[in-house]
Amino acid sequence: MNNLTDTYTLNNGVKIPVVGFGTWQSKDGDEAYNAVKAALEAGYRHIDTAAAYGNEESVGKAIKDSGIDRKELFITSKLWNRDHGYESAKKALDTSLAKLGTDYLDLYLIHWPNPVQFRDEWQQRNADSWRAMEEALDAGKVRAIGVSNFRAHHLDELLKTAKVTPAVNQIFLNPSDTEDEVVTYNKEHGILSEAYSPLGTGKIFTIPELKDIAAKYNKSVAQVVLRWSLQHGFLPLPKSVHADRIKQNTEIFDFELSDDDIKKIDGFHGVAGLAQDPDTTDF
Repeated sequence: MNNLTDTYTLNNGVKIPVVGFGTWQSKDGDEAYNAVKAALEAGYRHIDTAAAYGNEESVGKAIKDSGIDRKELFITSKLWNRDHGYESAKKALDTSLAKLGTDYLDLYLIHWPNPVQFRDEWQQRNADSWRAMEEALDAGKVRAIGVSNFRAHHLDELLKTAKVTPAVNQIFLNPSDTEDEVVTYNKEHGILSEAYSPLGTGKIFTIPELKDIAAKYNKSVAQVVLRWSLQHGFLPLPKSVHADRIKQNTEIFDFELSDDDIKKIDGFHGVAGLAQDPDTTDF
């Protein structure tokens, strides 16, 4: 991997840039718009958003105003919890496409496996949503489909009826929680592990040992942790609304962490929080 446009190949043959730009918690309007514009100017070609983020229109406008050919971009959005189900998922996808101003998505994900309002029937709701997504795949509305925040038992249930294996599982993945069981399951089933909050929503910057490792490589803590993610074969989705940090987060291809430093970083479990349990969330 030498730059932002290098790719992983998903299990259906679609190529996905090895680093994406995250937009979670980027406010709709100028904040999200300017952040995405800055990311595209910095060289990102992979943009990740979601219906739940409430910023799809601003993301879409920034993409359009960039003037970059749509075929050069990789755009992801996600199905929100209230829209689980066959008809609801179809409508939700069309709404996301309209807000983003595009005819197709490169990747569409089920955002959470077990929404509180469907807790008694989450298996059927996921199966029905997935069927709608498989049809969208066949129709060319999406190029790949996947999931987010799914644990092994959620994937096991989905695969009982799925015709298409998820291409991606986007999870809370950083030195504070390497989600080993989920990552192992993903690998065994040819599912790419994407890392949202790869910087631990900022909490990893409080780890003194990481500052020492960063100084050793003359890099920032963020750059070291993103490099750690890549060396594990993950796909990190760093988020920032500051143009200088957005650019800095792309400068992760000119160094390599030693095995010893990888192991040190692997040992920071729990220091910056853990993934939420999708079966006990209240949304």
